Amino acid sequence: MEDLVRTAGEREILEAFLESHREVTADKLRGLSEADARRRLVPSGTTPIGLVKHLTGVERNWFQHILAGRPRAEISGESYGGPDSWQVSDTETIPGVIAAFEEACAESRRITAALPLDHQVPHPAGGDVSLRWIYTHLIREHARHNGHADILREQIDGATGA
Repeated sequence: MEDLVRTAGEREILEAFLESHREVTADKLRGLSEADARRRLVPSGTTPIGLVKHLTGVERNWFQHILAGRPRAEISGESYGGPDSWQVSDTETIPGVIAAFEEACAESRRITAALPLDHQVPHPAGGDVSLRWIYTHLIREHARHNGHADILREQIDGATGA
């Protein structure tokens, strides 16, 4: 990925880095058993499946709610990315959580496709944010949690890296 966009334009670089992180996020769940995906190995109770579910809520919050302005009642699934977004019910499965994540990411792509990087929307905490800022924030959010997922996955089965 990085070799392909080193000299690309700003938007292509931002989107490529975010896409790379999105792929890593979903891949951290693939190959785990349902039990291992739910194992709590750190005091916070963070689990691999909880990380992916949380990032699904983060995608919905930033792209569907904040950027597209959709009311939360019109967004499928958790759309805050807050503490509740980490909770995984007994009926949720790895394939279902990955599918929800991938659908949220696809919707994020659809929303951003026609918007310029300078497009601004109001943020509820005050002030405007641009699409450029949202991309950068999401890259940071995914990178941070993919690092957590790396550690959890290494503890579970020794898998490391992207």
